[in-house]
Amino acid sequence: MEDKELNLIEHLDELRKRLIISVAAFLVFFVVGFIYVKEIYNWFVRDLDVKLVVLGPSDIVWIYFMIASVIAIAGTIPVIATQLWLFVKPALKPIEKKISLSYIPALFILFIVGLSFGYFIIFPTIMQFLVDISGDMVVTNFTAEKYFRFIMHMTLPFGFLFELPVVAMFLTSLGIINPYILQKMRKYAYFVLVIIGVVISPPDIMSDTLVSIPLLFLYEISINLSKIVYKRKLKKEKEWAEQFEEQAEEDKDEVVE
Repeated sequence: MEDKELNLIEHLDELRKRLIISVAAFLVFFVVGFIYVKEIYNWFVRDLDVKLVVLGPSDIVWIYFMIASVIAIAGTIPVIATQLWLFVKPALKPIEKKISLSYIPALFILFIVGLSFGYFIIFPTIMQFLVDISGDMVVTNFTAEKYFRFIMHMTLPFGFLFELPVVAMFLTSLGIINPYILQKMRKYAYFVLVIIGVVISPPDIMSDTLVSIPLLFLYEISINLSKIVYKRKLKKEKEWAEQFEEQAEEDKDEVVE
């Protein structure tokens, strides 16, 4: 009983250590983002034909924090993934350690790809559509707070959701899930992903469709990649079993001799 309690305390201490490192990394990247927030702001508004306005001093502070937070999240993702890997590393087999470690850079890359997809494809398409339907009925002016909030809604969710294939591969390699489970959950996953698409997109059918379809496509990619990892995993386990049997036979023969 005491051994179990000591083991639990050691795990909690290790988890606390990993959380502290992750939070510290977030704060460092947040400060870096805060330092370069003006350059990032100017890059985002470079193609705007209108000047953004603010309705109060708090809007400016919110923009600074929002931009710095996105930079901090992007920079902290590989750190969090590494700390998570170090936390579960003792329980992994040697081959699992090697495979799971290779997913860490993929998480960061796919997060950036997701942000880029949202910003360069989804955001301008929906933005242009919404501006066009207003026509000459209204004067188009944007507050800085609403403009950047709109960008965040069109990009940040895609950054996280684009990591779904890597997460599926990682969990499959650990034996937590397999492609057949993902296939059985497909209709429920579709429902959840469509709800997410509707929530993060503006309230019109075109925006909902443009956002939801890529999410469903990502889930199908996750299933196919999970199948590849699952087949390789079964093949490796079969090879290990054969090697174990051969070694057992050799040991048996040596004992008989």
